[in-house]
Amino acid sequence: MSVLIPALSLSYAALLVVAAVSDLMTMKIPNWISLLMLALFPVAAFTAGLDLSAIGFHLLVGFAALVVGFGLFAVGIIGGGDAKFAAAVALWLGPSIVLLEWLIYATLGGAVLTLLLLSVRRFPLPLVLANQGWIARLHDQRTGVPYGIALGAAALLVYPVTEIFKRLAA
Repeated sequence: MSVLIPALSLSYAALLVVAAVSDLMTMKIPNWISLLMLALFPVAAFTAGLDLSAIGFHLLVGFAALVVGFGLFAVGIIGGGDAKFAAAVALWLGPSIVLLEWLIYATLGGAVLTLLLLSVRRFPLPLVLANQGWIARLHDQRTGVPYGIALGAAALLVYPVTEIFKRLAA
């Protein structure tokens, strides 16, 4: 059990980073990341000693985030991978003030990222950078914004104050 606790915390953090990097490089967050986060949650929750009521509320928050995320996807605000990833993150954060903090950080980070990309996209890309497929894709004005970066970074920021992390670290 002693190896399981740090492995759970590190796995969650690593999946946040992998999702952000994947979104940056490919403009996609693979389904396996969100599914693995979903699969790891009950193990982490039971290991952290969350009771069934708390786990139920975490599931409710994750489901609500999925519904909202797919609503935003349906109107073209975010991608489907972002919606699924946000739901998986919300599942881990649960019904607490930390969820609101994450939403604020992710929103602000997404806004900064959007403004930065819009600004950079106004200028031609130097040839040395244009030859890098991921940079050219990121620079393309027809491409969206990789919000997974903001979602993952914000989740990393708030993770140390989550109930699951505190209980696993205790």
